[in-house]
Amino acid sequence: MKILVVGTGAREHTICESLKDEAEIYSIMSNTNPGIARLSQYKLASESDMDKIKQFALENKVDMAIIGPEAPLEQGIVDLLEREGINCVGPTQEAAKIETDKAFMRNLFEKYNLPGSLTYKIFDNNEDMSLFLDEFDQDVVVKPVGLTGGKGVKIVGEHLKDSQEAKEYAQHIMETSMGGHPLVVIEEKVVGEEFTIQAFSDGDHLLPMPAVQDHPHAFEGDQGPITGGMGSYSDKNGVLPFLSKKEYEEAVNIMEKTINAIKKETDPYKGILYGQFMLSQDGPRLVEYNARFGDPEVMNVLPLLMTNMRDLCTDIIDGKLHKANFKAKATVCKYMVPNGYPETKAADKAIDVNENKIKDSGALIYYAAVNQKNKTIYTTASRALALVGIGETIAEAEQICEESTQFVKGDLYHRKDVGTAALIQKRINHMKELRGN
Repeated sequence: MKILVVGTGAREHTICESLKDEAEIYSIMSNTNPGIARLSQYKLASESDMDKIKQFALENKVDMAIIGPEAPLEQGIVDLLEREGINCVGPTQEAAKIETDKAFMRNLFEKYNLPGSLTYKIFDNNEDMSLFLDEFDQDVVVKPVGLTGGKGVKIVGEHLKDSQEAKEYAQHIMETSMGGHPLVVIEEKVVGEEFTIQAFSDGDHLLPMPAVQDHPHAFEGDQGPITGGMGSYSDKNGVLPFLSKKEYEEAVNIMEKTINAIKKETDPYKGILYGQFMLSQDGPRLVEYNARFGDPEVMNVLPLLMTNMRDLCTDIIDGKLHKANFKAKATVCKYMVPNGYPETKAADKAIDVNENKIKDSGALIYYAAVNQKNKTIYTTASRALALVGIGETIAEAEQICEESTQFVKGDLYHRKDVGTAALIQKRINHMKELRGN
């Protein structure tokens, strides 16, 4: 079977690795990702260039396409390819609004009375927005309606000092049409611990994967600006040290109700649904959805997948999902990023990656926003590569992952605290404090 994977980063490298023994892989990527390049027949093109993707798919007579990033989903790549007879693992343009249009997502929760929603308002003018913030007596989260690569969200008490700064940022979002819309979403700030659940969906059936916790802050101790994700971990039992099986199942139930609502509202949701939740003292609350695998969270789950990935993709397309089995192992993923990330504009710096030593250490490597020229790997201004440790415990996985970082040389840094006992205990203590036990 010929499978086209659209996308350039570590998410797509991970997808390709999961398919390498099961399919003939083709890829579209904007830079030469060395991991994807060695696994596929590829073309260099923007992953948002609809015409080139279609042409490449037709020329190579691919049987299906897996869409990695959100931008082509927003532009309707699935609709375009399916009109050409190419089945896709990824939602249609309308169904993808669960990620690409936060107003659509929140309105869906309200219309179908889905559990786990947040108090929210959507504004298109400064007057109404300011009046709401004057009257709302809680801290808020301010975010654009559209896509901003995970970097448009600002929270009062973390990135914004007070209500006045929230007003100024909300006005900036509307005036600049950040995310592609002159709208802003203001939500209640829910206190708790974030976690994510990714699931395969065929429009009717949902197969959830192990829960993962991401670390979006740039610096150790959960400090600094929000990034695309500095690392993540999962536990061998499929839940997390601060998350119970019951709470996990409550979150999955929210996702199941969501795909049922999407089917009533638009098209059946076929692809990967990623739910970002906040575990509050009242249980899981839905922060937002992604219409594709998370990055870095995909690197915690796909290496554990025991079920044939190609068969899962076929079952998604055919509406026949029935099982997805994962190894009972813990994982820790750490991203190595250019110094100064996410603010840096520095790029094109050579890095040295000793893949043999990384492999000997027991870790996995997934290349992200890098560019290979001849035999040298260069950074871009974004995350460079991810290292993943797998073990019987989180501690074992963290040790494997951390030890492997010494085999990557360059102007890079990483969060050494991801997956450590101290940081996880901090999460556990936080939830105990919220629950009053």
